[in-house]
Amino acid sequence: MSATTQPAPVVCLLGPTASGKTAAALALAQQAPVEIISLDSALVYREMDIGTAKPTPDELAAAPHHLIDIIDPADSYSAAQFVTDAERLIGEIRQRGHVPLIVGGTMLYYKALTQGLNDLPQADPALRAELDALAAERGWPALHAMLAEVDPVTAARLAPNDAQRIQRALEIHRLSGQPMSALLARQADERTFTGAADQRYRVIALEPSDRAVLHARIEARYDAMLKGGFIEEVERLRARGDLNPGLPSIRCVGYRQVWEYLDGETGYDTMRERGLAATRQLCKRQLTWLRSTPERLVVDCLAPDYVAQVARLADLTH
Repeated sequence: MSATTQPAPVVCLLGPTASGKTAAALALAQQAPVEIISLDSALVYREMDIGTAKPTPDELAAAPHHLIDIIDPADSYSAAQFVTDAERLIGEIRQRGHVPLIVGGTMLYYKALTQGLNDLPQADPALRAELDALAAERGWPALHAMLAEVDPVTAARLAPNDAQRIQRALEIHRLSGQPMSALLARQADERTFTGAADQRYRVIALEPSDRAVLHARIEARYDAMLKGGFIEEVERLRARGDLNPGLPSIRCVGYRQVWEYLDGETGYDTMRERGLAATRQLCKRQLTWLRSTPERLVVDCLAPDYVAQVARLADLTH
């Protein structure tokens, strides 16, 4: 196939939480027949709208959206499933004569799509249940200390209460007998992907010139969620009777903290502070991932004309 017949790169609009991705994506949808593929591990869950900052019905109606509200909170969704779904959707959208636009902040999904999946051990439900029980007895900081003994590199980049990632790192060490950091480093050395970029994708990254301003946005949005029925949303999830804090859905940022509050483990103020802290940690992780992505085109998400800058870089009209 000649260069002139290559399809245009798929635009990926990436950014941390509260960076304005939805507004920019909908602006692009006004310029071209865009269909949005969500790159967000929380938006896949039905019944979880407020705490995930899911697009509103009006926003969802402004352009076709995919991979939103596709699974029940009792189920799980993986990076491998995302890659399969995204590749299928890109083909289907192009067949319709429309433009695929990938939008979100789950960088693991982006890396899996563009660089392939790491060949790590599959999840072991029995081992995870054992680790959950140990955490219930001793607390996640104690398991973080355990991780530091066997995989200090991974432990150094995780917060002591980052339950999901601590559990996964311990699980990998227990199943493989090797630190997760060593396995990832070895696979990076062996990977044939050259880094500068898979030409099938054009990556636009929304990054703040002043992180304090983004943190203020995060706080305002979190408080708006709490006032807008977030606690009641979690109460409805609890009332189902088939969900628990160990599920990936309830581990989503904010949900676990509200669940603990409803369990009586914390007061309202502590719940709010922990939820904000978890969201800021998520933001930090997202920015760290982004800055390790050399192929990205950076737009200051705090710039007054950031949407126009995104439109120019995306160049969807050509």
